[in-house]
Amino acid sequence: MGKLDNKVAIITGSTRGIGKAIAHEFVREGAKVVITSSSMAHVEAAVAEFPPGTVHGCRCNIVSMADMERLLAAAVSRFGKVDCFINNAGISDPFRTLAESDPDEWGKVVDTNIKGTYNGCRVAINYFLSQNRQGKVINMAGSGSDRGSNTPCISAYGSTKAAIARFTRAVAEEYRHRGISVMLLHPGLVRTGMVSVEHPTPELLRQLATFNTILDIFAQSPLVAAKLAVKLASSWSDSKTGIYLSALSGFRKKGLLLSYPFRKILNRIDRRTY
Repeated sequence: MGKLDNKVAIITGSTRGIGKAIAHEFVREGAKVVITSSSMAHVEAAVAEFPPGTVHGCRCNIVSMADMERLLAAAVSRFGKVDCFINNAGISDPFRTLAESDPDEWGKVVDTNIKGTYNGCRVAINYFLSQNRQGKVINMAGSGSDRGSNTPCISAYGSTKAAIARFTRAVAEEYRHRGISVMLLHPGLVRTGMVSVEHPTPELLRQLATFNTILDIFAQSPLVAAKLAVKLASSWSDSKTGIYLSALSGFRKKGLLLSYPFRKILNRIDRRTY
């Protein structure tokens, strides 16, 4: 018996990386999942990785409210309901100082991350209210969400994650007495395309040694975040809201730091890109 038996979840940006890991873990725990991407080719490739009947794929531009409304309608049409909406999709700005940044790129990160999260929350909460359902919304934190978390050279990304954390807490308070759980998940540091050094900017090249060391110390499998997402979506969070779980909590961060020399000597540092 799975922790998410008979649950239906929508996970945006779930054809690769952290989102796909969450989708796989949800399916393993008994849920039906709607996975999304802005690319239909990516959707089709990802759907093929799951057992038949467990997932449904949709192309969705999260910045478009109309697309998000169609996404929720497609989920209800395919699986009959929605219990959990995870606003996972997001992008980062290239590793550049503010003076070197491109205004259009910077603005796209803000639009995608903040507006996409707003759209997903609004669509999900309106659905839960209309159905009188005790649904769950999970938003994604990241570097910039925690106090003292500085994000030099990715100022757009860090700013959006700080905003999403504040937004999540505000919305959680708004619906505290309506049976809707609005929660925040920090997936930690994961080697995805977002932190790839395949095409480094000049600024990243200048800091590459430090950047790679940070990845070696703190990067984890997306499975850590996926298991926390299952916990948030499960009965564990019933009647709770405003919860924040982190895959890079103080205890785990300390453990990764202390184990780093041994992992390095034993050649057990996972450098795969997810």
